[in-house]
Amino acid sequence: MHTYDEPVYLISIVSKILDIHPQTLRQYERENLITPSRSDGRIRLYSQRDIDRIKLILRLTRELGVNLAGVDIILNLKETIDSMEREIAELRHDVEMAKNAHSVAPEKSLVTKKSLYEMVVFKED
Repeated sequence: MHTYDEPVYLISIVSKILDIHPQTLRQYERENLITPSRSDGRIRLYSQRDIDRIKLILRLTRELGVNLAGVDIILNLKETIDSMEREIAELRHDVEMAKNAHSVAPEKSLVTKKSLYEMVVFKED
């Protein structure tokens, strides 16, 4: 079994899987919409992630009528949003960790504060 990002599919296989002409895949590459890996012999190799991205491109162009320039904008915005969502998740996790690290239940606290003012009374000998 191959990983999601492992480049293993030849252009002929991808074109058959997606029922598109190999020239379409080359066009997407020229437009910088996809970036397949290359073998030592310069053969294009596609990963499952690449195939999923191509499926999205096909959906945008065929079903929604978006041209390739629009697809490029949409894909860039999607990547930006995905990146921001990951960053927000990390920040939320950091905030939770900070909250948990500094909070102690009042009943377990060694020092309790009952008012804003604390008074110390010294007894004279």
